[in-house]
Amino acid sequence: MVTRQEAQAALDAATAERDTISSNLLDLDGSFGKRLLSGASLTGQSKRRWETAAAALAKLWDTYTAYSGVIDKAADLLSASRDRDLAPVSALLSGRSVRLVAGPAPLGRRDLADTGVEEVTLTSAVARMRRDFAAVSEVVTAAEAVWGEVGGLLDAADGDLARATSLAAGLADAALTQAVAEATSAVAQQRVTLNSDPLSLWQEGPDGHSGQADSSGAGRAREQAATVAAKVAEVAAVRDSARQRIDALAATAATATAALRDALDARQRAAVKIAEEFLPALPASTAAGGFQRGELDALVRSGQWQRLSEQIDRAERDLVAQAASYRAVADAADATLGRREELRGMLQAYKSKAARLGAVEDLGLSEIYEAARDMLWTAPCDLGAAADAVAAYQQAILGIGRR
Repeated sequence: MVTRQEAQAALDAATAERDTISSNLLDLDGSFGKRLLSGASLTGQSKRRWETAAAALAKLWDTYTAYSGVIDKAADLLSASRDRDLAPVSALLSGRSVRLVAGPAPLGRRDLADTGVEEVTLTSAVARMRRDFAAVSEVVTAAEAVWGEVGGLLDAADGDLARATSLAAGLADAALTQAVAEATSAVAQQRVTLNSDPLSLWQEGPDGHSGQADSSGAGRAREQAATVAAKVAEVAAVRDSARQRIDALAATAATATAALRDALDARQRAAVKIAEEFLPALPASTAAGGFQRGELDALVRSGQWQRLSEQIDRAERDLVAQAASYRAVADAADATLGRREELRGMLQAYKSKAARLGAVEDLGLSEIYEAARDMLWTAPCDLGAAADAVAAYQQAILGIGRR
């Protein structure tokens, strides 16, 4: 026998638990994942898993309905019962009061007296609902995770492709149009998988419960779409700034031509005074190449924007490299004249040192000096022989200094 207070406390606990279960069931039933799975035309793994989960969810609601009815009945009895007549209330709250109609078992496993009805306690009913809830929520949560991560990548790809498609329509470039179409197809294939079999993109963890979405395919489609969109935007930018880029390229060509002219002038100046073998080689081209404005203008008129972009990029690289090589030739030519002046300065400096040592009248030393001076003041100058002669004069002066 239980007291009214004990019966009321047990009923209150069961009611509170029932309210929590009801709230969680409503959250599950109205969840994004459940609504999508129940409304989608599923295939493959998702179809099989959702059919099992949907059956578990239906059973869960049936169990909850029977379970909740017992609690309501116990509440009605308690309010109507006298203190000495609480046994029915206690039986409902602690006995096998929840009737679950599961239907007969398959014939091969059916008992002769099986009615298809099972009676369980409230505690057992909660345990069964907990298992079914976990099984259903695991499937729903996995689907939501896949839709969130993979769907986000595909949405971003769709945004890129929408912009690329709009731009490509005004470029009339068959190659770009084909690239956009291929990227669109790749994203669409991933979208079909996401919508029809999202659970095929779910990788379960080692514990069989936790896991993560496999977004590798969507990531590749997203990258392909981003690459195509960037290329289309680049070509559209070429179209919009074609004239400015061609004018800028013409300025770069003019700079390269000026550098070539400076290189030829510098080498010519050096060739008058320096022997040929010490001069830098002539530039490979005697005219700045890599820029044909007429050809670029023709590409503009025909709307071949991608080819125009490639032509401008290649010509710019060539012209910059040519200008650098021309400047190197000019610098090298000037350096030969600088080397001659350096050797002249060294020769005069050692002559002054000979005077301080009182060796100016030394006949042998004078002959070495004159030989070096003749080389340095004769055009064209053999820089190698002149450097050797200056070195010989230096060694002679140093030898006198040591004596």
